Amino acid sequence: MPGPVLQDSTFRQIRDFIYGKCGIYVADVKKYLIENRLAHVLQEKDLHSYEEYLAFIQNGCNGRDLARLYDAITTNETFFFREPQHLDLLIDTVLRGPLSQRRAQGLKIWCAACSTGEEPYTLRMALIEKAPSLNVAIVGSDISETVLESARRGVFTSYSVRNVAPPYLKKYFTVNGHQYELSRTVRDSVKFLNVNLMDEKAMRTVRDNDVIFCRNVLIYFDDKAKQKAVSLLYDCLKPGGYLYIGASESLHNVTRAFKPHVTNKVVVYQRS
Repeated sequence: MPGPVLQDSTFRQIRDFIYGKCGIYVADVKKYLIENRLAHVLQEKDLHSYEEYLAFIQNGCNGRDLARLYDAITTNETFFFREPQHLDLLIDTVLRGPLSQRRAQGLKIWCAACSTGEEPYTLRMALIEKAPSLNVAIVGSDISETVLESARRGVFTSYSVRNVAPPYLKKYFTVNGHQYELSRTVRDSVKFLNVNLMDEKAMRTVRDNDVIFCRNVLIYFDDKAKQKAVSLLYDCLKPGGYLYIGASESLHNVTRAFKPHVTNKVVVYQRS
């Protein structure tokens, strides 16, 4: 017996609901992807149509159910030491250069939309190895509590660690079959928070950062949502702080509030 069918009109209403909640725009071509990914949610909740599901999310479903919806519309593609040129620039140039005068009071780095935690954990390991004298607090955040729970557990697949150099792998991971458990030293030194980048109240809880990583996130937003998100990220940085976005992303048509710096073809944006 065939399952429920996601009608175009219902898809558009679900898409509008998602956009209103988190600023992510779901293109028409992703309709069937959403239909397939939510099918098991309908079964689990004993809902007989996508219209019933729409009513369910509109009428006060809990945070975990919203997280499952967000998981259905995004691809949590992440792994350790992704875009390592950003890491090199951060440690070798930014932290030891323009931000070095702030070392006494300690530095704050926020990894926004960090998914299962590989990015903030990468930063912590690299800082331990390359700049152990620096006092740096690291926070990771995501809109999905599901991926945050996974991040806090600190257990990863071989796919996630495929770019980890053997010395790091030996020092910071315990291998258990096909799983790699991150050392408690690293896990305990990163704090994770549930933060919606479109929620102004939530964004006020992560202010006064010296550096923000928000990589490969803006691709999910339309121009209006990008402008709002980047404006809120600007407010979360200290004057002179730095914003890292994905290598394939740009703020060129989004805002002029940041000054771009290019080093070895790597772009980082500084709050004026």
